[in-house]
Amino acid sequence: MQLSDFDYDLPQERIAQVPVEPRDHARLLVDQGRHNGKTSIADRQVFNLPDYLHAGDLLVVNDTRVIPGRLRLNRSSSGNVEVLLLDPLTPDSRRWSALVKPGGKLKDGEVLRHLESGSECIFHGRLASGDSFEIELCFTDDALKFLDRIGEIPLPPYINSSLPDSDRYQTIYSRRPASAAAPTAGLHFTPELLRKIADMGVELARVELVVGLDTFQPIQTDNPLDHKMHTEFYAVNDEVMAKVQSAQRVVAVGTTAVRALESAASRHELSGRTNLFIHRGFNWQCVDLMMTNFHLPKTTLLLMVDAFVADRWRDIYAHALENGYRFLSLGDTMLLNRHAEES
Repeated sequence: MQLSDFDYDLPQERIAQVPVEPRDHARLLVDQGRHNGKTSIADRQVFNLPDYLHAGDLLVVNDTRVIPGRLRLNRSSSGNVEVLLLDPLTPDSRRWSALVKPGGKLKDGEVLRHLESGSECIFHGRLASGDSFEIELCFTDDALKFLDRIGEIPLPPYINSSLPDSDRYQTIYSRRPASAAAPTAGLHFTPELLRKIADMGVELARVELVVGLDTFQPIQTDNPLDHKMHTEFYAVNDEVMAKVQSAQRVVAVGTTAVRALESAASRHELSGRTNLFIHRGFNWQCVDLMMTNFHLPKTTLLLMVDAFVADRWRDIYAHALENGYRFLSLGDTMLLNRHAEES
């Protein structure tokens, strides 16, 4: 296995910069397997999703919520510093792991200020992992109120404009603020679509996976299996696992819902921190269908897709590129069927 096996040409103009409105009018590419040596694909829209679900299916979503964790701060020397908070390091959420630009130029103990509010953070140097830094928040109330005052919802670096409404980068069913990025396949759902799905006899189940560093970390090793996965917190309750085991089919919305379910099954722990790396040869235990957006080349997310549908992903991505689909976080989505090859 080579990293080049998971490369494809993604033109800049195909990266979605704004979301489709309404949410469920994004395009939906439906994987229908390979027949007579040719991959069969249906071009639909997200509001057509009920056409591909059945009574007895279980729709599993990741209900994490994105924190306003992008901080634009200043050094005492007037230099600008950008901080992206990833994970709290202490129970009181005062100290966090973070991506920091320019982290290599800051001094341990240096105070960083948010000019508009006067709020302060303290830089505590590089963490032992080497991939991120430690930031201390200096608040008097609580972490979320502090971040609401000085932070921004962090959009991915390939999106060049801000959203007029930050809630557009939140799923409509999000709950606990914790993640550094949205579980973007879930951005396509509306209350009306969820009601229609429920009326069909498809039950909704919630899991949590806190999206962290691997969202921003490309694979940099020639052999992708040498890539080091960072841990992310997940939680799947007993009731949800029981429903997974009894469901006719499990339909996971997003790669993060997939990782939560498969981590719980493979680790035999319903919650904890997972560094599960899903690639070809993975022993699937839970997920039958996966709804997911189109991913960047050379990423662990693309390896997961490859593990799910094998090299059929190349036909699917080629079709999407040839037919005007919009890629990445604010783009269109696809419905992949792990068993379609057998039909």
